[in-house]
Amino acid sequence: MPGDRPIPVAGSVCRPAATIHKGLSIMSQIFLREIEKLKAHLVYLFKMVEMNYTLACRALNDGDLGVAEEIYRQESEIDDKKIDIQEECFKIIALHQPVAFDLRFIMATLKFNNDLERIGDMAVSIAKRAQALEEFPPVTPPVDLGKMANHVHDMLNRSLDALIKLDQDLAVGVLGDEEAVDEMHRHNLKMIKEAIVRNPEQIDALVNYLSVSRYLERIADYVTNLGEEVVYIVEGEIVYHLHQDE
Repeated sequence: MPGDRPIPVAGSVCRPAATIHKGLSIMSQIFLREIEKLKAHLVYLFKMVEMNYTLACRALNDGDLGVAEEIYRQESEIDDKKIDIQEECFKIIALHQPVAFDLRFIMATLKFNNDLERIGDMAVSIAKRAQALEEFPPVTPPVDLGKMANHVHDMLNRSLDALIKLDQDLAVGVLGDEEAVDEMHRHNLKMIKEAIVRNPEQIDALVNYLSVSRYLERIADYVTNLGEEVVYIVEGEIVYHLHQDE
């Protein structure tokens, strides 16, 4: 089930399940249960978004447009789950006034929530471009979008592992991969522009491929945000500006 790999939380890391709540007040026990539920919902949202991304790439790479309806249906579920998680965060803050690690986790969860929704939106956009390509004569893309999509997928999976394990090293590794995706997009832009000049009659299809490249680049940006939030949870350090300055 989603969330079957628990995210470590301050005060409960590595403790046997039978002793986690021993000696805690009723309110403290309620707080821990609510945090665990929040974590499970966040991981579930993460996995829904990852599935939609996988389906969108299948639609693009294999021409499997039958998955489009599943993508749209799951996108509606993603939107609903985002609202649920946001309400849970506000409820925990209002009732328990968490501090330190727990407060960082909740604040980061709100940011995770937004970025995951945006990744889901980009997956829908990729699926729509795959559908649009069916309206034009077949055109072999002048770039390897499959390689780019796989690289972004690997970043997404590693960011999930970083969250579940609260592993700062994994998170930093995700941050380091963003530039490779940016370089792929710059290369794709150059190659597609050249292809349009050579074959202007293919411009409609080629522009769709260029849009997909841009969507993949944006997804990598959002995944990088996820890695930054893991670092913030673990270290209490906001790394956004440091990363942007590199």
